[in-house]
Amino acid sequence: QVQLVESGGGLVQPGGSRRLSCVVSGFTSDFYCISWFRQAPGKQREGVACISSSGGTTYYADSVKGRFTMSRDTAKSAVYLQMNNLKPEDLAVYSCAIMLQAACRWTYEFDYWGQGTQVTVST
Repeated sequence: QVQLVESGGGLVQPGGSRRLSCVVSGFTSDFYCISWFRQAPGKQREGVACISSSGGTTYYADSVKGRFTMSRDTAKSAVYLQMNNLKPEDLAVYSCAIMLQAACRWTYEFDYWGQGTQVTVST
């Protein structure tokens, strides 16, 4: 059974940093790309960052470019999202998702999803 478990969410002040983790289990190979999505209250879910199956290519939404960094640790079957200079508009539930392709496309359907972790940016 494939599982994705996110962690690392919480309350952070504007300008602060937070690191999210997503651990994948139940796969026998590493041939999948992983993406972070977020959904803010009253808004549609949006893609935030994604990383290729090799870990060599990352892509970021314009709203987080230069502030967020996604990385992948194949040995631990984990991906991370380092979020710096957080803004109130970054408040959302962050979820990781897998696509069984070498590279992710946010317009395509993802195969597996985690439950999400809440990130609150507030004073």
